[in-house]
Amino acid sequence: MLLDTHCHLDAPEFDADRQAVIQRALEAGVAGIVIPAVEVANFSAVRHWAHQVAGGAYALGIHPLYVPRATEHDLHQLEHAVVQALDDPRFVGLGEIGLDFFVPELCTDAMRARQEHFYERQLGIARRYALPVLLHVRKSHDRLLKYLRAGARTGGIAHAFNGSFQQARAFIEQGFALGFGGTVTFERSLQIRRLAVQLPLDALVLETDAPDIAPSWVGGPGMPPGRNEPAQVAAIARVVADLRGLALPDLLAATTRTACTVLPRLAACIR
Repeated sequence: MLLDTHCHLDAPEFDADRQAVIQRALEAGVAGIVIPAVEVANFSAVRHWAHQVAGGAYALGIHPLYVPRATEHDLHQLEHAVVQALDDPRFVGLGEIGLDFFVPELCTDAMRARQEHFYERQLGIARRYALPVLLHVRKSHDRLLKYLRAGARTGGIAHAFNGSFQQARAFIEQGFALGFGGTVTFERSLQIRRLAVQLPLDALVLETDAPDIAPSWVGGPGMPPGRNEPAQVAAIARVVADLRGLALPDLLAATTRTACTVLPRLAACIR
């Protein structure tokens, strides 16, 4: 079974042709799409689209890029929304949450502290309700791990993983799978391609992060990056299978099993 474990299907980039995007994903064999929120304002949208797509699922959270405009009230709204969603079979966890130490304006001391506050508070919500998390991990692996080790394990997915082998092992030890998407399709992405080969198969899941992180063939040589979409996870899967020397059905069976292990509520969405 082919799953896209991270796709921002509600993003405005899809407003003009979202139904066609969904249809192309179905035609590509995508049986499940996990749609994470980024802020309180799009909670209803991710919930809506998860219920409109065969195999749709959603997560609720405040993305680190949206922390600068988030408030303490948003954290209260998040917890209220999580409690309300617990009876929804399409709801699978907290996300997208985490830390981003790549964007310059998020890297001041004050903004790092603010990000960590929101991350810690959201981890607390996940722990209170025994929910996994979808983690944004850009340039922030070790700091994220510090907070994960400080309390009960949540598990989940380290989305768009781009760290070292040692950091990968540390996330796996915390019950996380690692998300591989468009970046693995670039021949120059040597470290990520090595990880896709060397890590245990049961530590990998597939994703697109659509409309972002398009694979190498989208846009073409010398062209600006194109829009990614969930149908692309099919070709991404073939790249990972080829890198590992696996038959595609074996890769899909393993990555689906792993996704349902780290996001236990997902299995009911994709039957």
